[in-house]
Amino acid sequence: MNFPFLTLITFIPLAAVVIVALIPGNREREIKWFSVVVSLIPLVLSVWVWVLFQPGGGMQFLEEAVWIPTLNAYYRMGVDGISIPLVFLTALLTTLSLFYSAYTIKVRVKEFFLLFLLLEMGMIGVFVALDLVLFYVFWEVGLVPMFLLIGIWGQPKDRPQYSAIKFFLFTLVGSVAMLLAFIAVYLTTGTWNMLEIPSLGPLAGAPGLAVAAFWAIFLAFAIKVPMWPVHTWLPDAHTAAPTAGSVILAGVLLKLGGYGMIRILLPFFPAQFKLFAPYIGVIALISMIYGALVSMAQWDLKRLIAYSSVSHMGYFTLGIVAAAASLDVSDPALTSRAIALNGAVLQMFNHGIITGGLFFLVGVIYERTHTRDLKAFGGLSVKLPIFYGVMLMTGLASLGLPGLAGFISEFLVFRGAFHIMPVYAIIGIIAIVLTAAYILWKVIQNVFLGEFSEEKWSAIFDPEHWHFSLDMDRFEVITMAPLLFFMLLVGIYPAPILNVINAASTALLSSL
Repeated sequence: MNFPFLTLITFIPLAAVVIVALIPGNREREIKWFSVVVSLIPLVLSVWVWVLFQPGGGMQFLEEAVWIPTLNAYYRMGVDGISIPLVFLTALLTTLSLFYSAYTIKVRVKEFFLLFLLLEMGMIGVFVALDLVLFYVFWEVGLVPMFLLIGIWGQPKDRPQYSAIKFFLFTLVGSVAMLLAFIAVYLTTGTWNMLEIPSLGPLAGAPGLAVAAFWAIFLAFAIKVPMWPVHTWLPDAHTAAPTAGSVILAGVLLKLGGYGMIRILLPFFPAQFKLFAPYIGVIALISMIYGALVSMAQWDLKRLIAYSSVSHMGYFTLGIVAAAASLDVSDPALTSRAIALNGAVLQMFNHGIITGGLFFLVGVIYERTHTRDLKAFGGLSVKLPIFYGVMLMTGLASLGLPGLAGFISEFLVFRGAFHIMPVYAIIGIIAIVLTAAYILWKVIQNVFLGEFSEEKWSAIFDPEHWHFSLDMDRFEVITMAPLLFFMLLVGIYPAPILNVINAASTALLSSL
């Protein structure tokens, strides 16, 4: 076995959970900063793994050991060019969320940081697991911490318990369906090994059962993405969750569903995916356009960004559908399919960076005013110039301005899809126009532009609650700085991340 990089990245947060549990609850400062410091270890290790990774070398950093012999389940871990950016994204957003929360979480501090570290373990485990049983265990581990984070630390006016239960039930329904499909796959292949199953043709002798298994797994991942019409848990969960919970929910948890489609659904059932690609493509278009239209109708800033996630993850779905809609491995079809899949994977990374940043920025203004009502603001560029600049850059990245990260992934998705499914790509452009409309009109204009009213500001600003600087405080700037860096870096020079993604995407599509 190689040096256990992936085991350390995955389980160091669990070790930290045990230590935090042993620290007395009244030592809040020690709990906060111990959690932040420990979260840096998986982040540093994920960077080191990325540096050591060899593009084109297939699955690397493999670890394997017997786990549950009676079930033939193994402890298998590994990463390729698809999972490495997501592992890094998870570690980065977790560290930033804990750092931000160290300044903003005031109640039940011990439980909050303990649950957040446990959640990190579950999310990273999904991205590195190569055994279906192990994958499913990690998938479920993340469910309970997020349920509690929403239910306990959510704002009372946003019905946190209702939102947490709704999130739990939606996810659980999908998980049960997925588990049954995994069992069916195992019974026909005799293995849980995610690398071997595609070549064994799971359920090839039972076409009807294969279709049922495909849709069962698709349901679980579609709920997590989320796709229309199983998206209704997301706006409620985002609205109720604390700032860091919303960041990690949008930045990472949604990516579990997208990653599952690429790692499991596409290689296990390529024929079924191709057969149903036109219908899933329609769902992707509805998600893109519907999410943008509903965002435009929102006056709650957090719900607006929540619905924008439905729209932006629709781009991801369009990319993977375009990659699956054809099994042609000759040029230029394979090239276009690979471009679409590259765009889909990069969209997951970019969405995590950009939308995670937007939710941090919602927290910045909410902590000062205790309102998210867009009608309550206006002209704040005068009062909060640093906040305005950071929000403007993040918003422009979200709408896909060339030179920022959002443009690259959306361009690749549409470029790949245009060759395979041209009508879908043309219709999908509507979502881009709508995104620009709600970002510029609803967010930038309503919050920052227009005439500043001191009377209006005095009515919403809460000086007794907020003791830091009026404009973005140092800890808030530090939280956003890495995200702004990657928005700019990927927008200007995406080659390093795309080279890693492309080798894995091309190998996956060539093997179908």
